[in-house]
Amino acid sequence: MNNETGKKFKSGFISIIGRPNVGKSTFLNRVIGQKIAIMSDKPQTTRNKVQGVLTTNDAQLIFIDTPGIHKPKHKLGDFMMKVAQNTLKEIDAVLFMVNAEEGYGRGEEFIIEKFKSLQTPVFLVINKIDKIHPDQLLSLIESYKEKYNFAEIVPISALQGNNVERLLEQIKQYMPEGPQYYPADQVTDHPERFIISELIREKALHLTREEIPHSLAVVIDKIERMDEKNVIHVMATVIVERDSQKGIIIGKQGGMLKEIGKRARIDIENLLGTKVFLELWVKVQKDWRNKLTQLRDFGFREDEY
Repeated sequence: MNNETGKKFKSGFISIIGRPNVGKSTFLNRVIGQKIAIMSDKPQTTRNKVQGVLTTNDAQLIFIDTPGIHKPKHKLGDFMMKVAQNTLKEIDAVLFMVNAEEGYGRGEEFIIEKFKSLQTPVFLVINKIDKIHPDQLLSLIESYKEKYNFAEIVPISALQGNNVERLLEQIKQYMPEGPQYYPADQVTDHPERFIISELIREKALHLTREEIPHSLAVVIDKIERMDEKNVIHVMATVIVERDSQKGIIIGKQGGMLKEIGKRARIDIENLLGTKVFLELWVKVQKDWRNKLTQLRDFGFREDEY
């Protein structure tokens, strides 16, 4: 397939795999140029596949950011692992992202085992190189070379953008000729409703520190345009598992919930390009992470992956 300049157009699907908190979402947001994946210093914040679409004049790269691979402890954890492993099927390349500061460990070994049956090229992407000395990087590269025959090894800093362009150029070389799957201005295949819920969840994770991460979900109840005011009205419910967590999210005199809403509204306005009126409620659904019906109600559907 040729583009306007007569060059062959390439396209493909690339899965980003790695342990929790290695910088997969930071990388995706850097590549796409806007926030579509949530970032948090808490592990396992990404639950669903997030597709980021990068279109250039000669290629379209569709990135799939997966939940960090870890040993599951509940049904939500099982779901996250299935999503991560299923994305290894029917893709054109795998980016195995590791944290330069942490070195090679059992978590990395566990993931590399999953690659052994793959025919797909696997790139080793060593992230956070701005945090270590170049000598450490060389020894880290050598240790990984012994473990697996990677198609390419590329050190980057997703946060600062170091070497990211070079990585993208190398990925393109491995992509097959193919069509443009998405319009050039589309950066994700997720509906706005999903991204809005993720932006609210991100703010709650950033602002709360007591055992909230996995026991928090956000459900969008309603999105409607208030035409007379040119404002989008968003109503959302934050779901937690215990009354004590509800107290943390609401905060003293509602202060925490107000701050979550304030920060989320700024990101949602940037996403939608219009003024937003955001209303948040908090509801307790005991042990929702182990109840399949509630997982499905909150948007976690295995059959879609």
